[in-house]
Amino acid sequence: MIRLAKEGEEAEVVEISQGVNMELDSNGNLIGVELFKASRIFKSVLKPMEKKLQVA
Repeated sequence: MIRLAKEGEEAEVVEISQGVNMELDSNGNLIGVELFKASRIFKSVLKPMEKKLQVA
């Protein structure tokens, strides 16, 4: 899981896609994003990076 957040108290969580949640404060402001199974979501990005790192 990857979690990106800023200061604030979570009042609501909205699932915008399977495994992707937005965390909102009591005013409806975005304070966090959670990505579950992030390696699956970014698989197409991570594989080429992995190969480049092995060569270096």
